[in-house]
Amino acid sequence: MSELTLTVMRLGFLAVLWLFVIVAVQVIRSDLFGTKMTQRAATTGRRGGNPNTARQPSAASAPQQRQQAPAQSRQRRGAPTHLVITQGSLAGTTVALQGQTITLGRAHDSTIVLDDDYASSRHARIYPDQNAGAWVVEDTGSTNGTFLDNARLTSPTPLQPGSAIRIGRTVIELRK
Repeated sequence: MSELTLTVMRLGFLAVLWLFVIVAVQVIRSDLFGTKMTQRAATTGRRGGNPNTARQPSAASAPQQRQQAPAQSRQRRGAPTHLVITQGSLAGTTVALQGQTITLGRAHDSTIVLDDDYASSRHARIYPDQNAGAWVVEDTGSTNGTFLDNARLTSPTPLQPGSAIRIGRTVIELRK
């Protein structure tokens, strides 16, 4: 083998080793300091699902959406209107309830992104139950569990205004 080929191979191997070290340091840094939090508007319009899919409604679902819009705009008197985070890294944050599903977790596509070591990527969801006219909280298979007034959720449970939902160190309340 020529000297030039051997030198190029050594430099290539050295570059691959440095790339490995840099990636390892980034992983360790993200584990120690958490993910970067980004601010979002309370009305993101996100309904869950794949963020890469198109957000344009299909022609077939347009009439159906027009029929649901008046029903959503008419809220019952005394019905809850927002979620308030009372404890945790996002304490004081308010999210308006507008009839869409609210996802909670560490994933960047969650409606409320939790920077909590005890939260799963897709920890829980809060959604409106059209039949009962109430909001429902559901644990979506999290590792550490979701608690409603200090009781672990095992099935979708209707929320009452003022009830405390606890995910790790984060406490969220449904308010009017």
